[in-house]
Amino acid sequence: MSIFQNLLLLGRPASGKSEFIDFLKGVPTAERAEKYHIGSFEELDDFPWLWQKFMEDNLWEAAGHNRRYSSGGENPGLKQEGAPLFDFCIEKFNVEYQQKYAANPAFYNANTLFIEFSRGGEVAYGRALNRLSPEILKQSAIVFILVSYEESCRRNDARYNEKLQHSILAHKVPDATMKLFYRTHDWLELTNGKSDGHLTINDVRVPFVTVRNEPEVTDPVLLKQRYAPALGKLWELQNGRV
Repeated sequence: MSIFQNLLLLGRPASGKSEFIDFLKGVPTAERAEKYHIGSFEELDDFPWLWQKFMEDNLWEAAGHNRRYSSGGENPGLKQEGAPLFDFCIEKFNVEYQQKYAANPAFYNANTLFIEFSRGGEVAYGRALNRLSPEILKQSAIVFILVSYEESCRRNDARYNEKLQHSILAHKVPDATMKLFYRTHDWLELTNGKSDGHLTINDVRVPFVTVRNEPEVTDPVLLKQRYAPALGKLWELQNGRV
């Protein structure tokens, strides 16, 4: 089956990564493999790991100690002291991959693994990608979903307000965390502003595409028009990576 093994799904919070995955889930398996080169898939997302640390902070606080990583309140978010968690999460990706996927190569006979994360700052993605193991990178291609900081904030607020109508457990990236960690990033510098090509990371040549995801669309027909050409191009680059 001609499918991607690992897809690194990158972009600011609320850039459209979840919508992209939801769109793919709605495509029948055989069609998804044929048209998008993506099999049945599993997801590794570092947000649950970050959230677990925030919940542990609640326990530290309840025990009478200072929070270690996150702000308090009903909607905690990463604070400056928690920045090393970004490196922690990359190392956790490396371990999870080695234990669950590299140890089970048959997984890739019909499946694709999504590795999803957001980073920000002057060395955001350069730092994160260079911490990924070469074993992951050798089997990976990158989809970067690009939106402006302002659009990321708008969608972050809109989705939070929508979730509040259905659940008291709604969460958004707090404004202070957005401003601290996600106002800027280095993706366009890493790629020299190109929409597609190859990056050399840890001596591994990794194909990438950048998908500009503004204005926001939710119609599956429009999502197909936006992502199908990008994934087609990424597959060409994947086949020409050596």
